[in-house]
Amino acid sequence: RRRPRGKQWVQEYTLPVRREDTVLDCLLKIKRTVDPTLAFRYSCGHGMCGSDAVAINGTPTLLCTATVGDWAKPATPIPLADGEGFRRTGDAGDKRSADTTAPEGNSCEDNAGAQSHELGIIELAPLPGFPVQRDLIADIDPMLDQIRKLKPYLQADGVLATTSEGKVDVFEYLQRPEQLAKYELLSNCIACGVCEGACPVYAGGDAFIGPAALISTSRFVNDSRDTATDERLDAIDTADGVAACQSVRACSRHCPRGIDVGEEMWQIVARVRER
Repeated sequence: RRRPRGKQWVQEYTLPVRREDTVLDCLLKIKRTVDPTLAFRYSCGHGMCGSDAVAINGTPTLLCTATVGDWAKPATPIPLADGEGFRRTGDAGDKRSADTTAPEGNSCEDNAGAQSHELGIIELAPLPGFPVQRDLIADIDPMLDQIRKLKPYLQADGVLATTSEGKVDVFEYLQRPEQLAKYELLSNCIACGVCEGACPVYAGGDAFIGPAALISTSRFVNDSRDTATDERLDAIDTADGVAACQSVRACSRHCPRGIDVGEEMWQIVARVRER
């Protein structure tokens, strides 16, 4: 894993926001009006692309789906040993530094009424388990490389079915509703990395292939049209594949697409072991 390079510190910002604002809204406001050097990644802003995954209050999730009202936590005094020259968040002129790569802490104030009140603090950090490029931008290429290794595309037999008249049968890959139901939810995976950021086993390298890659494999293993099931199961039946999964099920938390990743991982592990 590449080690972070350059100076590292915690940067604090105080913003007037509403409870229904998303954390992405807060960061965009910071970048436009306060600190144009702040770096973070986003695209669609609607929880569909998965490009804005970060750790909010230590939990991997998407910036665009996390609202201030749900994630702001009350500001509390930080217990420190005597002699440490730190001040609690919110004091005038407060500026703390720490060994972290990410800018943290959006201190939020509600501007809905005439008298503002503090909503709390939101701590931000890059997605865990991945090398950090800058600020809140993590390098997710290791995860994408693992997915590519498992050939995330349909592999059919390549033989075109024909009708009795000798024409190509356009319904060659027609499926029944129960066949579609086996993999339909898995096809909603957007490779955001939230499950891998929550996994205590995955470290962003080659030690464990990761839940995202295994979910991708499961999607095609459960597809009745795919003919490469044995090859796919062989590819993950390794020490760095399903054998490395410890069934912690932390990967199931906060999946933005509603996939029970832990359950699907258990299903694919059971299928490998039953062969």
